[in-house]
Amino acid sequence: MSKKHSVVIVGGGIVGATAGCALAQAGIAVTLIDAHNPAREWPADPVDIRVSALTRASQNILQAVGAWPAMEQRGIGPYDHMHVWDASSAGTLDFDAADTEFTALGHLVENRVTLASLWDRLESLPTASIVCPAKVADLQIASDSAKVVLEDGQILTAELVIAADGRDSVLRQMAGIQTTGWEYKQDGLVATISTEKSHQFTAWQRFLPEGPLAFLPLKNGQCSIVWTLSHQTAQDYLSLSDEDFLQQLEQASDGVMGKILAVGPRGAFPLRFQYANQYSADHFVLIGDAAHAMHPLAGQGANAGLLDAAAIAELIINAQQANRPLGSHKLVRQYERWRKGDNLAMMNSMDMINKMYTAQNEVSRQLRGTGMSWVNHNAWLKNHFNRYAMGLRDDLPTLASTETNA
Repeated sequence: MSKKHSVVIVGGGIVGATAGCALAQAGIAVTLIDAHNPAREWPADPVDIRVSALTRASQNILQAVGAWPAMEQRGIGPYDHMHVWDASSAGTLDFDAADTEFTALGHLVENRVTLASLWDRLESLPTASIVCPAKVADLQIASDSAKVVLEDGQILTAELVIAADGRDSVLRQMAGIQTTGWEYKQDGLVATISTEKSHQFTAWQRFLPEGPLAFLPLKNGQCSIVWTLSHQTAQDYLSLSDEDFLQQLEQASDGVMGKILAVGPRGAFPLRFQYANQYSADHFVLIGDAAHAMHPLAGQGANAGLLDAAAIAELIINAQQANRPLGSHKLVRQYERWRKGDNLAMMNSMDMINKMYTAQNEVSRQLRGTGMSWVNHNAWLKNHFNRYAMGLRDDLPTLASTETNA
């Protein structure tokens, strides 16, 4: 049996759920499909090792779709300073919220906090429906609609299908969209740690020969670490005892957090540069990691995905208000033109920085040191980089550019 829907979103992670909330609160009939219903409650400890640094633009989006108050209630961690330094040169960079009109540069939020708050909001909206647990067996694209066939035989027909099912997107493959990219042969090692010194609501990042080590300040005084290492080193470090791992981490940290006292569960994920050659097909678009996967050294992956969600929602809402088709070729191509260039620019910037800082010849070290010091002492340039990193740049979706007060 086939049921007609306005929009079907496959993938209920942060990006897919945000798109769903944005559409449903505008009165558009949207159906979200996911294999898992996320947890809404959990013990206070330990902190989830999956944490995102959400920019000002992302905060605006999450505020606009009604998820931010519940996120604040569950717990978010603002940071007002960022200190970046290079282990192989004298280069340093400092960014401070005091140089902006805001009280914080961004917020560190456990992914489970954001996800639970978005699903709570989605379930409260009358034009939203959730099909869960469910898996997609087939995608059928026709001239006037797209059909999502579930494993249980249910068929959902929609004007537009949005794939938000991650960097190994099954929907992308079903739509016949190819990707370009490569494995970095690096892993991102993540864990939560306790330190002797206060994190001072500062995000610390030290560039090391194998990749950057970031200490991200959490609301409870602990830090979340994201340590980019070669694949082999990361696997070796996962197998170390806590005591031996802390010794390696303390040495790599340059003592900036003092003695590192404890570490929680550790995990590692392989890093990839990947983009979809097209973001769209007839009645079909890709958002989030399904469209692009970038190096995490500046924590921009989730933020780029949230901008995708806000952009496609804005185009759909505008089409609905103008009584135009929601899945037209014009609409999906407009979305692709809007987001693909911005995402590629961010991805290439992250890729260039990663390559520049893992190069260990003398010329590279001198160029890095000189460049960082120059930017650090150029107020206009530093402010430009700071605002860009906060997501406050040109051509933002309306949901992202509507300023919040915090």
